[in-house]
Amino acid sequence: MDIKGGEVLLKCLQQENITTLFGILDGSFNAFLEKLDAYGMRFVNPRHEAAAVHMAEAYARVRGEPAVVLGGIGPGAANMISGVITAYAEGVPLIAISGQRRRNIIYPDRGGSFQNVDLVGLFKPVTKFSAGVRDLNRLPELVRHAFRHAMNGRPGPVYLEIPEDLMRGEIDDEALQIFSPSQYRAGKAGAGDAALIQHAAELLANSKRPLLHAGSGVSWAGAWDEFVALADYLAAPMTTSLAARGIVPEDHPRYFHALNRNALEAARSEADVVLVVGSRVGELDAWGKGDSWGEVGAQKIIHIDLDPLSLGLNRPVDVGILADAKPALQALCAQVKQLTPSRAEHDGFKIYREYSQDWQAMLSSQMEAGAEGVNPGALVKTVREFFPRDAITVQDGGNTSLWTASYNPILAPHSYLYTTKFGHLGTGLPYALGAKLAAPERPVYLISGDGAMGFNIQELETARRYNLNVIVIVSCDNGWGMERSSQAFFNIPDFIECDLSPDTRYDQVAKAFGCHGELVNTLAELRPALERAVASNKPALIQVTADITANMMPPGMLTFTGLVYRAEN
Repeated sequence: MDIKGGEVLLKCLQQENITTLFGILDGSFNAFLEKLDAYGMRFVNPRHEAAAVHMAEAYARVRGEPAVVLGGIGPGAANMISGVITAYAEGVPLIAISGQRRRNIIYPDRGGSFQNVDLVGLFKPVTKFSAGVRDLNRLPELVRHAFRHAMNGRPGPVYLEIPEDLMRGEIDDEALQIFSPSQYRAGKAGAGDAALIQHAAELLANSKRPLLHAGSGVSWAGAWDEFVALADYLAAPMTTSLAARGIVPEDHPRYFHALNRNALEAARSEADVVLVVGSRVGELDAWGKGDSWGEVGAQKIIHIDLDPLSLGLNRPVDVGILADAKPALQALCAQVKQLTPSRAEHDGFKIYREYSQDWQAMLSSQMEAGAEGVNPGALVKTVREFFPRDAITVQDGGNTSLWTASYNPILAPHSYLYTTKFGHLGTGLPYALGAKLAAPERPVYLISGDGAMGFNIQELETARRYNLNVIVIVSCDNGWGMERSSQAFFNIPDFIECDLSPDTRYDQVAKAFGCHGELVNTLAELRPALERAVASNKPALIQVTADITANMMPPGMLTFTGLVYRAEN
C-alpha cells in the first residue's frame, strides 16, 4: 500500500516512542497532520516557533528523553534557531524538523524562489547533525541518524529538513525499513572499565577529605540516588553545577550551593580527592581552576562521563572513566564499601557550616532591603514556601534569576528549568508550559522578570487553550534590572534605555487571554494571591510590584560577574 511521506515520518517517530510533537502549523505538514490520531500523536501548537522549541526542550528535560519540534518552510524554520541554539548550549536531545520548498526549486537555487534559504547550512553550527532528505526511501535512515546523533555522548539538538514534494510524495509501505531504537543504536552504556572503577574506589577509600561534584549528566542518567548514596557513605561534601540543581536536595546538610561561595570554595579547595560526574567543569565552575579548586597534581580528580570529549576537558584528571553515570556510581559505591567502612564527617565541616551560616545571614539581611514595593528575595521565599517540594521551578530574567537562585532551593530531581549555560531571556513561559505537558500531575511555577516576560507573553493564550495551569509570578521593576545594575557598576550617571513603561499591566494581559490575573503591591498580599491563582483552575499570572532599588543588588551578583568576567581563562 502506498503511503505519503508525512505518514512515513510518523511511523519513524512512533518507533522512537514519541507521542507529543511541538510546532507551528504549516501547509506542508498536512500529509502527517491528517494521520496524527492513527499514530497516537499529539501536536502542540503554540504561537511562535522559538517558543515551540523551548517547550520541547523543557519537555525533554523533565521527562529525561528526546523531544521533537517542527517548523514550517523558510521563516518558520528560521524562527526555531534561537530555541535550537539554547538546546545546543544546554545539551538537550532535540529533534528539530522543518519543511522545505520542492527539490526542483531549491537545489541549486534558481534565484527568486519564495521562502527558500539554505536551512541545512543555517542549522549546522548549532546542531550535532544537520541534513536534508532528498529521497523518500532514505527518510527512515535519516531519522535514525538524527536520533543517534542527538543521544550519542553529550546530548544535543539535530536538524532535518523535508522538502514539501517528499512530504506529500508516496512510497510503498512494504518497501520501508523502519527499525526500533534497540536495532540500530546503542542503549545505556555500562559501568566503565573495571580496573578504572577499582582505582577510583581506592582513591576515594584512602582519601581524607573527598568531595563529589555533579553536572547535568547525572540528571540525564537518572543517577541522583546513586550520587547522594556514595556521598552519604563517605560523609563527603556535595556540589553541583547550576544546570544540575536538584540532583542533591538543597536542604541536604552536606550540600553547598553554587552561590554559597566561601563554603563551596573551602570544601572544594581542601578536598584531596574530587569525584566529578557528568560535568565539563565549565566557566561557571571556574574551569576547575582558581580558589574554587585544589592545586592541579596535588588534588586527585576522578571524572565519570558518557561523552569522551568531555573527560578532562577543562582540568586534567587522574582517573577518567567513560561510562553511564548510574551503573558507574553503583559499581564505584560497591567497591568503596569493600575497602572502607562508612565515614563520619571530617572536622572541616565546622568552618564550612560557619560560612554557610554567614551566607544565610546575608540572605536574611538582603530581604530587609528596600522601602517601596516588595523585596525580591522575600517575594521568591514566599513563593517557594507556598509550593510543595517536588514542584517544578522555572526562572527567567537577569537580576530576577539571581534572586530566584538564592532564595528558591530545588528539592527534587527534574524540578528546575533555566538556561544556565546560555542565559536566554524569554524561555521561562515556554519552559513552564513544556514542563506542565511533561508532568501534568506536578505543580509548575515560573518566577520571571518583567523584561523577560515580554519576549513570549503571547504563550499565555497557548496555556489557556491547552489548560496548562501554570502559575506565573512577574517581579516587576519596570525596567531592565540587570542593565541598571551594570550601568551603576560602571558609573554611568543616568540609566540609558533601562526603563520600561511603569503602567504596563501584565495581569490584565493575562486576563485578556482568558487566564487568571492579579496585581500585588505588598508582600502580605502575595500568598493569598497564590491561593486564589491555584483555586482558579486556570493558568495564572501574578504581577508583583518589586522594590526597584533593592532589585539592583541581588545576592550572588558579584559572584556571577566574577565568574563570567574573570581575567583568567
